[in-house]
Amino acid sequence: MNCPFHIQIYRSALRSYRELPMRIAELGTVYRYERSGVLHGLMRVRGFTQDDAHIFCLPDQVANEVGDVLDLTFEIMAAFGFDEYDIMLSTRPDKYVGDPDIWEHATESLREALVSRGLDYDIDDGGGAFYGPKIDIKITDALGRAWQCTTVQFDFNLPDRFDLTFQDDQGNRSRPYMVHRAILGSLERFFGVLVEHYAGAFPLWLAPVQAVVIPIADRHVEYAQQVAAQLQDAGFRADVDDRSERMNLKIRQAQLQKTPYMLVVGDREAEAGAAAVRTRDDGDLGALPMDEVVERLVGELDGTPVASRRRRR
Repeated sequence: MNCPFHIQIYRSALRSYRELPMRIAELGTVYRYERSGVLHGLMRVRGFTQDDAHIFCLPDQVANEVGDVLDLTFEIMAAFGFDEYDIMLSTRPDKYVGDPDIWEHATESLREALVSRGLDYDIDDGGGAFYGPKIDIKITDALGRAWQCTTVQFDFNLPDRFDLTFQDDQGNRSRPYMVHRAILGSLERFFGVLVEHYAGAFPLWLAPVQAVVIPIADRHVEYAQQVAAQLQDAGFRADVDDRSERMNLKIRQAQLQKTPYMLVVGDREAEAGAAAVRTRDDGDLGALPMDEVVERLVGELDGTPVASRRRRR
């Protein structure tokens, strides 16, 4: 739990309304003592890393801040290939802290952010935490299973407990709104969901090894290393499988690893500066010049999250 530490950063100075919204984010390790019977791989663990952030803002900034969090959430989820969501708006429970009018304003701000984006959502009436209403977003994987990831949660408890204030435009001390937000939630769980969603067949930009170079015989290892180096110089994650195994076995194992590209090299490829290309999705493409291979891989990254980063190289 890093909320108190972000609060201490906020409290380290007298804040003016001109400084708000103030957003503080971190990737922090948090712990939850789950019972052993419910622990499940990466999906349910006792220690995990969370992309946690807190937003301190004015009442009239709330809707925009929540909207920005939603926009960032869907941008990130779309980049990873998720386009199906279950969205839940949880409202005030019977036992709560804070002013009912503030609760209503916060709830309407959450609702406004959802409606203005044309998002379908369900209402969990009375399902909010005792300290504030929230939006929960679950992503649906390729098997149709829903996983909790994003949370946007108001908190009317901690600002009072820690006496958080800012100086408003009249010179008076006022209480800021505080919003907790996590987009991926548990990074470990999100990684697990990614593996399940793609069944290990990650898109090229996300694959741990994007290409494996397979020499036909030991005398082709040197050229295979040159091919891998050319791919690496172009920014790709490429390995050489130089084990003393049969070529067909190496290809089969690369297929089982769901490597996007397999480049087989022998005498003819070495003489021509080429590689025999096999892909996970399209099969055998035949021998291609290495410049064309690199161009093909670069083209496949267009429109992905790494495309803009590659242009800055």
